[in-house]
Amino acid sequence: MAPSHVLVPLDGSPLADDALAHALETFDCRVTVLNVVTPLDSAMSEGGVLEAGDEREAEARERADRLVERARERAAEADRSVETVVETGDPADAILKVVGEHGVDHVVMGGHGGERSAIGRRLLGTVATTVVGEAPVSVTVVR
Repeated sequence: MAPSHVLVPLDGSPLADDALAHALETFDCRVTVLNVVTPLDSAMSEGGVLEAGDEREAEARERADRLVERARERAAEADRSVETVVETGDPADAILKVVGEHGVDHVVMGGHGGERSAIGRRLLGTVATTVVGEAPVSVTVVR
């Protein structure tokens, strides 16, 4: 069954850009893009870096805003539109939260390359691995 609402998490990587292109080309439905500003005390940083009480908060938010604005522009080039969300926190947790709160029924995300060893998954694909394992919806990982 074709999805009615696709979520594309963006982290500024080429694979995330590929995931957005794939979602726009493949699915004729509502698309939401998400960027997660990640606190420095998190294990992984996907979007920006945010340290509580630090002046870098504004810079991290501006970077997130630029990423989602670039997604809007790319969608417009394909005669599409996207909704945008910026969250703060752990990337995998934020993705799963948006899935639950926004009626998302499919996630399309970039997966980081590397070997399939435990260390490769830990360092290069932790977010995608977590989302695939815990999302209550279908997940497409673009590599």
